Amino acid sequence: MWSVSRKPCLSLRPTAATWLLCLLTLPPALAAAHLDDRIVAVVNSDLIMLSDLKREMASQHERIARQHHGDDLAQQVKLAEYMTITKMVEQKLQLQEAKAKKIEVSDQEVRQALERMKQQGIGPDPSNPLNTRTVRDQLLLLRVVAQEVRGNVMVGNSEMKRYYDGHRDRFALPEEYLLSQIFVQRHSPENTADALTKVRQAMNELKRGEKFEDVALQYSETPNAIQGGRLGLVRQGELLPAIERAIAPLVPGGISDIIESNDGFHIIRVEHKEPKEFRSFEQVQYEIQRLVFEQKNEDMFQSWLTNLKNKAYIDIKF
Repeated sequence: MWSVSRKPCLSLRPTAATWLLCLLTLPPALAAAHLDDRIVAVVNSDLIMLSDLKREMASQHERIARQHHGDDLAQQVKLAEYMTITKMVEQKLQLQEAKAKKIEVSDQEVRQALERMKQQGIGPDPSNPLNTRTVRDQLLLLRVVAQEVRGNVMVGNSEMKRYYDGHRDRFALPEEYLLSQIFVQRHSPENTADALTKVRQAMNELKRGEKFEDVALQYSETPNAIQGGRLGLVRQGELLPAIERAIAPLVPGGISDIIESNDGFHIIRVEHKEPKEFRSFEQVQYEIQRLVFEQKNEDMFQSWLTNLKNKAYIDIKF
């Protein structure tokens, strides 16, 4: 039963109804300060106040104001507030579950966490009780999720093999190409038209059936023109993205269209493509184990969180 004295009202965790009762017993100045605040959400027996939301939103407001203006700014602020309240509600539920499961974080662990953060240059002021409480809550969140979710995730060998078979392209080795090139350099912006005319002349000769090596020798502006423009063996990822996109569908002997880059214009012929190879299951099984674990962990976490919400009394008033 609630006491009407001021001390219990300030020290106990009030419900929405008893919070108002506490205000009636506060000194007028303090009561007025509290009335400037208001409840934005009720999560079981815990309250989320407008002042809590403002603290969470402080950095976001600055970022949103830099990126948006006018009506768009107002809409983005509302969206960010909604998402922040949702996150705060979810954290309250998890902290309540930690308390129900008697999961605790010691003062020493909080001090150690604050010290590590300070050493990394991100430490909050430990003399501020709000900062200390935030760190304690974050440690509790990590601990309750580790106990209730991560500790229950298991990854079997059959699951890993199934993932490997369904995502083989993820484990493909970079393709290798043997290429030749005709390159016409753009020496300056004013030279662009001349360079484009020259490379078009080269393309026209190729379309008339002239040998690539002869056209490269006549038009290409690279030292390897004397070797018929041979680039040698290159791996996927070593070429300009525009060139990689152009040669991807080509078969050996295929010639690309004219490709423009910052330096000039290219015509590429694919001499040879190495067949795609894949890393074996044994080579990637630990990578797969991590990927499958993280996916299952996320699925289980969302299911656990949904269950907490379904059992809870949640009233968002904002």
